[in-house]
Parts: sequence; structure tokens; C-alpha cells
Amino acid sequence: MGSRYGGLKQMDGLGPSGETIIDYSIYDAVHAGFGKVVYIVREYFKADMEAAVKQKYSGVKCPDGTPLEFVFVTQELDKIPARFTLNPERQKPWGTAHAVLMAKDVIHEPFAVINGDDYYGKDSFGILADWCRSHEGSTGAYSIVGFELDNTLSESGGVSRGICSYDAEGHLTDIAEHLNILREEDGVVRGDHSVTGAHVELDAKALCSMNMWGFTPDYFAKSEAIFEAFLEKNIGELKKEFYIPFAIDCMIKSGEARCDVLSTPSRWFGVTYKEDRPAVVAKFQEFADTGVYPTPLYK
Repeated sequence: MGSRYGGLKQMDGLGPSGETIIDYSIYDAVHAGFGKVVYIVREYFKADMEAAVKQKYSGVKCPDGTPLEFVFVTQELDKIPARFTLNPERQKPWGTAHAVLMAKDVIHEPFAVINGDDYYGKDSFGILADWCRSHEGSTGAYSIVGFELDNTLSESGGVSRGICSYDAEGHLTDIAEHLNILREEDGVVRGDHSVTGAHVELDAKALCSMNMWGFTPDYFAKSEAIFEAFLEKNIGELKKEFYIPFAIDCMIKSGEARCDVLSTPSRWFGVTYKEDRPAVVAKFQEFADTGVYPTPLYK
């Protein structure tokens, strides 16, 4: 399981005993069958993150009794192929797909990728773990966990979501990014198409991407090649980013891979706006009160 960098936001205590969102994700992942956690962080934050993880998860074991393995890799601007010269004025990271590439030397099995500051739910990890187990030894077979759009909205304001399109066999064909999505006063969900700018009605039950993916390890070589092509066009840019959906879209269109769209009944949540925080804290308290999770989560 990979966890993209998130800095201080990942360490914000939201649970009844100060648990962070990534604490719950790791708990759910371990109980679903994942045995290794790879943190992708910035170099300046690595030591603090390693110390916090060592203290918090000491003694945590997988269901089979083996210790949970933690690995830390760093994402930095200069971690690009040697033939490219970095623009010295660039400060923005290269994006989610570049972050995943940082783990290429430590992952050799089917794996999941998540954001460290998003709550995905037990069912989502179970679904993705089953997919990973069923694709041991496979190549060119990837997956995305699609959340019903209605289960990802914020009451505090509009959100950006990638709406998934897929064929009759459930294979991803496109992810269309929409901005400022919210349920409007008439009860209809609408958002702005990121390309056309059109304000359009959206199906509340449409499956959208929350950056929860499943990959077989051959993903790294394919993604690396696409990243090099991306850099040939964008090495001088200050803000262009190499995103996972872009890499997957290139692979799908070239015929190198297919991507299964996995539907989850789970409700996503996170702190998109500071006003979201009280509701997230209340939700984790509810989980503790009803026995969904133990409290404290780790002892």
C-alpha cells in the first residue's frame, strides 16, 4: 500500500484518541490483508514522519502474525532522469504519478495507492485487497476504486472530482475532471467541466476517482516511459504536474493496459475545508461509540 506525501495534514489528530486519517487507512488496509506500507514523503519531513510512525505503530502485526513493514521513500524535484535539466525556478512537486514512481525499487507485488489524508472506508480496502490478490503475476491490469459522487461531497463548499467513464466490461475509458461540484439549492448535483467550463448536471450516483488505485508492479516501467515523454514537453514548466490519471489514460489509449473500475459502497470523507473538521471529528467519534473501530486505535 502506498501513501502519497501529505506533510502536517497527515498528522492532524481527528480521532477520539488523536488518531489521524492515515491511522484509520492503515488499520483498514492491514485488516484487509496488506502487509507493507510505503510512505512517499518530502525529504524535509522524512525524519519526523519516520519517528512518529515508529512510535505509533510499534508492535502492530498483520492478521497472520507477521510484523507490519514500513518503508519510506522521498519525492524531490530533482529525482528525474539524468538527461533532463531541472528549471531552477520550479518549486512545485511533479505530481502524484511521479510520487508513485519513487517507490519503484521497494515494491515488487500488486499494490494499492492512496492519499494519506483521505478516509476511504473498510469496504474499499477489502475490495482493493481482493483485486490485488487475484492479480498476482498479472501485467497490464490495473484498477481504480470508484466512489459514488454523492458519497464524496462536502457541505462546506464545492469540490473537484474526476468522473469515471467505463465500458460494458467495467474497464475505465476516461476520467473527466469537474470543478466546484456541490448539491445546489434545487437538490441537483452540478459542477464545472474542467476543459469546456460548462456548468453541467452530474449523476449523483456516478463513480468518481478519489485517487485510490490498484497496480501490478509492471506499472512502474510503463509510467517511467510516459514520464520521460511528459518531461520532454514540460521540463521548463513551473507548475505542470504528472498525474496518475494522465499516465493511466496514456496506457489505456496505447493498449498497454486496462483499468478495472471497482465500485465501493463506502462514504469518503476528508478535511477539504477547515469547516469540514468538526464533522470528521464527530464521525470518528461515532465510529468509536458504535464499535466500528477500537479506541485508541493502536495500543
